[in-house]
Amino acid sequence: MGRTHAAALPSIAGIRMVTVADPDETARAAARTACGAEHEVADPLAAIHDDAVDAVIIATPTPTHASLVEEAALAGKAIFCEKPVAESVERATALWRTVKESGVPFQIGFQRRFDPGYAAARAQLDEGAIGTVDQFRSVGRDPAPPPIEYLRVSGGIFFDQALHEFDLARFLVGEVEQVMAWGAARVVPEVAAMGDADTAVTLLQFVNGALGVVENSRRAVYGYDIRTEVFGSAGKLVVDATPKTPLWHYGERGVRSDHYYFFTDRFREASLEEIRAFFANVRAGTPPTPGIDDALAAMCIAQAATTSFRTGEPVKVEAVP
Repeated sequence: MGRTHAAALPSIAGIRMVTVADPDETARAAARTACGAEHEVADPLAAIHDDAVDAVIIATPTPTHASLVEEAALAGKAIFCEKPVAESVERATALWRTVKESGVPFQIGFQRRFDPGYAAARAQLDEGAIGTVDQFRSVGRDPAPPPIEYLRVSGGIFFDQALHEFDLARFLVGEVEQVMAWGAARVVPEVAAMGDADTAVTLLQFVNGALGVVENSRRAVYGYDIRTEVFGSAGKLVVDATPKTPLWHYGERGVRSDHYYFFTDRFREASLEEIRAFFANVRAGTPPTPGIDDALAAMCIAQAATTSFRTGEPVKVEAVP
């Protein structure tokens, strides 16, 4: 995501790229070239505390998010941070207080909200296009599991992967009251010993009475698989993005089309739009969205799902510490 944002920044008018920070010399040099930054440093704290820096984009490993967000908030910098905002709900709650007390603009990286399909779905729901929402279903499957080193520090499938689906549930339907989750190690057996899963199903009960299902997998051999359906009393909305190219090839071997392989491909435009929105709100002095409240709320659902998966019992989101 750091590379994705670095490549997108030059297309945003009115911003000056001061510094790129990364402990890896090759990575920071590549990012600096991509975004045209004036300087590069190894230590992110040096960039955060640079007086010439007004805003920071944090796209670092999950365990480092909270400390960097905290430093930036205390330094009075506007913050865009990739999800999740912290490695635990407890840490995220403390961070929520810090961001609120500092008053700095903050945006969490739930880029799907900026995808044309999801944004249009939200607009149509606001217009009452499908009446009362009764059911929600969202599928998120990655083409292949990340390295085991990543999985050990990712926070688990519900925090790392399903978090996007949980945010979509809130974005499109409303607050979640209760969850029931199941998981299995079907792809990477080693994750079972870590109390994690690579294949999961989460049932959602919304405060407004609607019901939902979220499906996640670390393995989809045909490529990135993400689909969402919202069903209501007057119809349904379906957000899908296949094929990648609006072309179907009909021939002797049947019907063929292409497909998005990874999220950076599927949500390339959405990733650009979320950064554009961040800077536009910072300039206008309006609160960026999704904000720190959304970051914490999605994590509470993820924690409830993780607890349910490990205990085999339904868990109320409000009971999450």
